[in-house]
Amino acid sequence: MRQIFSISTYLAIKEIWRNRGRFLLVSLVIALITLLVLFIAALGEGLGNGNREYLSKLNAELIVFQEKSDFLIQASRLGKDRLAQIRRVDGVADSGLFGTANATLVFNDETEPLKIALLGIEPGHVGEPPVLEGTQLSTDLARETIIDKNTAIRTNLQVGDLLTVRVTQGTRDEFYELRVSGISDGQQFALQPTIFVPFYTWDRIRPKSEAELNASNLVANVVLVKLENPSQLELVQQRLETQVDKIETATKIETIQALPGYSAQQSTLNTQGGFTLFIGILVIGGFFQIQILQKVAQIGVLKAIGTANPAVAISSIIQITLVTLIGVLIGGLFTFMFSLFFPPTVPIVFNGTTSAIAIVALILIGPLGGLVSIRYAVRIEPLKALGLSS
Repeated sequence: MRQIFSISTYLAIKEIWRNRGRFLLVSLVIALITLLVLFIAALGEGLGNGNREYLSKLNAELIVFQEKSDFLIQASRLGKDRLAQIRRVDGVADSGLFGTANATLVFNDETEPLKIALLGIEPGHVGEPPVLEGTQLSTDLARETIIDKNTAIRTNLQVGDLLTVRVTQGTRDEFYELRVSGISDGQQFALQPTIFVPFYTWDRIRPKSEAELNASNLVANVVLVKLENPSQLELVQQRLETQVDKIETATKIETIQALPGYSAQQSTLNTQGGFTLFIGILVIGGFFQIQILQKVAQIGVLKAIGTANPAVAISSIIQITLVTLIGVLIGGLFTFMFSLFFPPTVPIVFNGTTSAIAIVALILIGPLGGLVSIRYAVRIEPLKALGLSS
């Protein structure tokens, strides 16, 4: 067996070297397929991460929605009275109001205004992101904000700076100044750069209709709930839905899956990645099938002098694997180089696990694509290949 493997390896490498231009061209095609697959995977991860980033990092186990809101945060409305009821439920360690709105950051210089997600959270309660720089929010009424890393990168804002938020209240544009108290890690919400403000400040500065301008009731979108014992999640869910009127509860995963367009977006990108891999199988399979057809006579000579079918098959497998590996390595290098020049506005995230799975799949498509050509190679009859059969 060792001799067969040694002969197969020699034949495979010798042929690749003698026809290096042809094989390099195929490796470059595989490199382009690798580049495409990795970028589709990174785009899917980036878009998905941009949608779910804040929710996935949330220090809560349950999210309480208004009844019949279909777990859509923007469609839910809960008054402050519900918060008091939720906090009295046995098993609830902490809870906090959460509100979401859209706003615009404006700047004094010629910098383009930036659309942001304006999130209201209760300082010191569940929902407030930890800061990497600066301090947490101080009071419920403070004109302070925590900005996420994406906002800081895109605006060059630092701790202690003042930012100006523009919102529409009634029929007028209103401007509010907030001091940056801290900068968190990536906490995007709905694919937007995000800032966090104390909930009462959020209620005062958020966009409002004419009818809401004179309203005094405090309304949140949802209530975030942290449990004393996360293993009792289902039990606490039942207690909440029994003891608090007109609500429904969801886990973080259920909430993420209910985000508008999230599931469809991920399915579309996964389908594109699958089709790209399928195209790779066809390309590699087609090339090596043509390659085998062009060297039928040579294979016939090898068999005529006593080369066994396993040696021919192993030689083809080694050849296909080497060409695929070279192509994947070149494609991975190109991907890394291109990723260094992408601006922060492009939602590209290279996840180690996802990229590793994609690379393994790309390496496997070589032998898969070459199965037909390998089968054809081992079935070649020496006499027919040499034109000596009657």
